[in-house]
Amino acid sequence: MKYAFIMGSNVYVVPSNTISFTDTEGTHRFLRIVSFHHDTPPDQKRAVLTIDADIKDDEGHIIRLTGNKAEEAPPYDILEQTDRVLVTKADSTTVLDVHQLDEKAAMALEHNITAELEVNIPYVAIRLRGNFILGNLHIEIDNEKLFIGADSYGNSVLAGKHDLKFSDSGVLI
Repeated sequence: MKYAFIMGSNVYVVPSNTISFTDTEGTHRFLRIVSFHHDTPPDQKRAVLTIDADIKDDEGHIIRLTGNKAEEAPPYDILEQTDRVLVTKADSTTVLDVHQLDEKAAMALEHNITAELEVNIPYVAIRLRGNFILGNLHIEIDNEKLFIGADSYGNSVLAGKHDLKFSDSGVLI
């Protein structure tokens, strides 16, 4: 199983369920897909998107989720759906949005993304959006671009054999 992490108009297909960032102290995991939503027989527990996350909001407040539950976080709203975990501030601005796309939604994305998805079947498509801090990196992801600090990324399509990482140098696979 591969993971297609969609950020803006970019897709990064990797074999790992984890995204990390690197800094002068080393590599740190900030997002892990613990489980993903899929159909289950009626006699089994429902399979939902479950994540672990360790980030800071754009004001520097720590947000740590384990199994979608806040271990440490300001009084933000955490919306859990079968295919989505959404963390928002009191003013409804998005801090972190992790949304698993079904096949129909994934294949309705831009051609550069769908072409990469088609050659990497099977995959789980995870769309990330948000505005947060990882170490000394400010990350902002909207529907069009991924921003790492002052650098922006659009229409990138990369597949790799290693974990997905963010760094001062950009996106590493």
